[in-house]
Amino acid sequence: MSRQDEFFKHITDGNKTKGDFITLGSAILDEETIKDAFVKVPLKTMNRHGLIAGATGTGKTKTLQVLAENLSDKGIPVLLMDIKGDLSGLAQPSPGHPKIDERMEKIGLPFEAKGFPVEIMSISEQDGVRLRATVIEFGPVLLSRILDLSNAQSGVVSVIFKYCDDNKLPLLDLKDFKKILQYCTQEGKKEFEQAYGRISTASTGAILRKVVEIEQQGGELFFGEKSFEVEDLVRTTRDGRGYINIIRLTDIQDRPKLFSTFMLSLLAEIYETFPEQGDSGKPELVIFIDEAHLIFNEASKALLNQIESIVKLIRSKGIGLYFVTQNPTDVPEAVLSQLGLKIQHALRAFTAKDRKAIKLTAQNYPDTEYYDTVDVLTSLGIGEALVSALDEKGRPTPLAATMMRAPMSRMDVLTKQELQILLDDSKLALKYNDDVDRESAYEMLNEKIKKAEAVKAKEDERIAKEKKRKKTSRSATRRRSTRQNPIIKVLTSATFIRGVFNVLKKL
Repeated sequence: MSRQDEFFKHITDGNKTKGDFITLGSAILDEETIKDAFVKVPLKTMNRHGLIAGATGTGKTKTLQVLAENLSDKGIPVLLMDIKGDLSGLAQPSPGHPKIDERMEKIGLPFEAKGFPVEIMSISEQDGVRLRATVIEFGPVLLSRILDLSNAQSGVVSVIFKYCDDNKLPLLDLKDFKKILQYCTQEGKKEFEQAYGRISTASTGAILRKVVEIEQQGGELFFGEKSFEVEDLVRTTRDGRGYINIIRLTDIQDRPKLFSTFMLSLLAEIYETFPEQGDSGKPELVIFIDEAHLIFNEASKALLNQIESIVKLIRSKGIGLYFVTQNPTDVPEAVLSQLGLKIQHALRAFTAKDRKAIKLTAQNYPDTEYYDTVDVLTSLGIGEALVSALDEKGRPTPLAATMMRAPMSRMDVLTKQELQILLDDSKLALKYNDDVDRESAYEMLNEKIKKAEAVKAKEDERIAKEKKRKKTSRSATRRRSTRQNPIIKVLTSATFIRGVFNVLKKL
């Protein structure tokens, strides 16, 4: 048996699966694509998370597109973070190209051009289904971690949430939270101290500055109503295809704090909402986080710990998380160790640091007699990748340099007209895009302050009137005391006294 035949058997035997699967492409040996040596990922292990990495321009986005398409065709909804703005083309079929035909012929797969059911979403001012969450949904613990607060400041936040809960004050948006921060150390200081103890103005001031930081990055658009229901992420079409939900984040790259806040809140909400899943054979939802370094580079230690915890636990809910980034070292080791599928596109070694990073990356993959992993990582072409997946029993499949299949949808963005048609047809846009500003803590506290001020003004007026009455009374008393009786006035007059003396003299 030739080396190529041995390799073919090695790949096909290692990728056998009884259940449903996704075919990524065909294996490469000695720079030659081995037709029909298919590299597969069982749907059963798609909730074991994954990584798509590689240098700029090596094909990461197209790999993401291929996975999303095939998941949708299998009835699995997908959530994509579109940082670069080049994924909306999933809604339209590929126009085709001779190079696509040539690639698919080498792989041994037919090519079918088609579009997919897409929902465009946004957490900023861009058009799309508005994704929002209320402050109360975050809760004091998660909000404190997002704001990177100290233990003392976190305690203050917990007390504030308790006060709002006890007094039925809904915390919906950031102006609600800012108002209660102000109220507890100013107008409501005495009330707070009596029921919950003294709250330091230094602590509330520090918390307020953290809130303003989130607000300046666009947080006022994210916090509020109508709150998005994560169950709407797992919709399917009438013909059984899963919706591909694309969150447009092209204006978020310079606002990593908002991106981290959104991602963590979304993952936490999904984890709390979705039920534990048995052995269903496929995931309930697969989430792709493009430019994942934006989360990890800007996250605080507390935030990283929270993300790591969710990554470890959320797969039991049937949720798969896939991080897309340039270098695997962008992802913390604690998260990287949880990833079952690794798709590594080419890396470039321009510096000693780059070469060191490539050696570390190679250590993440199984040993194989067919490849020098370090050498392959720097020699892969565009649309080629090293793939290591998990089989149905959770064991790593054979490492394979893979010619990745081409996307079936358009590898470009939608036009403005196409995008508008998509938005006009969206049922979720009708459900979530109306601004709601119902009475909440901000309005209720302002009304409470107004009533207190009215009562105080009335009391001040009563006291002023009482003082005026007493003053008038004292003035009248003084006037009465200086006013003489007419008889006394006559008896004490000089004329009367002289008359009396004259009479006495005559006697």
